[in-house]
Amino acid sequence: MKVGIVGVTGYTGLELLRILSNHPHVEVTYLSSKSFVGKSLKDVYPFELDETVLQDIEVERFEDCDVLFTALPAGVSYELVKDLKNTKVIDLGADFRFDDPSLYEKHYGKKLSNYETCERAYGLTELNREKIKNAKFVGNPGCYPTAVLLATAPLAKNDALGTSEIFVDAKSGVSGAGRKQDESYTFCELNENLKPYNLVDHRHVPEMEEKLEALFKKKINVVFAPHLIPMNRGILCTIYLKTSLSIEEIHRMYREFYQDEFFVHVLPIGTYPTTKWCLGTNHVFISLTKDERTDTLIVMSALDNLMKGASGQAVQNMNVMFCFEEQTALKFKAVYP
Repeated sequence: MKVGIVGVTGYTGLELLRILSNHPHVEVTYLSSKSFVGKSLKDVYPFELDETVLQDIEVERFEDCDVLFTALPAGVSYELVKDLKNTKVIDLGADFRFDDPSLYEKHYGKKLSNYETCERAYGLTELNREKIKNAKFVGNPGCYPTAVLLATAPLAKNDALGTSEIFVDAKSGVSGAGRKQDESYTFCELNENLKPYNLVDHRHVPEMEEKLEALFKKKINVVFAPHLIPMNRGILCTIYLKTSLSIEEIHRMYREFYQDEFFVHVLPIGTYPTTKWCLGTNHVFISLTKDERTDTLIVMSALDNLMKGASGQAVQNMNVMFCFEEQTALKFKAVYP
């Protein structure tokens, strides 16, 4: 199967290439990078040991691919790929994530023309597998929404959320911000430091709320506090919500919900996840505890933001779309320590 990656020199593009190099059914035939046109991948990243010359973004080349991964800034992918006839698209940006295009327009500042005509699916594999299988366009979820939605979905199935508010305290490695030339991302600013950012108006909040409301079938308000932590990759979300069920009932509910999922692991009560367990893998670890005094359920989820939070999930979606075994090329074990 012929595969193209648009935006291969960013973190998610490179991670896609790493995964696909181990995929037995894939030939990567088109690599593009606006910043490094005409250079070989080896010239840009010597560790890649790859002499492939990076192409400009050429829409006419897209149709030569069976599937195209787009790892581009929000607002760019949609216009490039929306008129493709035969190529399936998995977009790692935000352009195909929303069911309501007005949310995208409000929070990303751009109108998507004829969005309602796209045969699209939201690419959170465990929750949307059947729609992904038949979609032409897949909007890969954001890394934070993946962690939050997987951590709360079992409650929706059982109508176990006591209020309409979910509080999320999230920590992310620096690669979640992409490759940026910005003073705030320099070593001296980040090392031995921990800082909140984009409080209240983070762009992932409307994505979370839209998907949570579809799951819970009611209005949901997400209070989201993301923090940047001085490590390369990984996300740990700690989520607070109300429920009247006991911790044993909830734990059983989660175990049943994810019992057939290869990549999602519900930990025993009293065992809490760490980002190190997910490093370089597509696995997600979920843990539960309850503060009986305040009737507050605390759900923790950990994942690698470049794998299950981006490129790993994108390949998982590709496997579903083309009827490959879902774990193909994704059976990495964690890099530890």
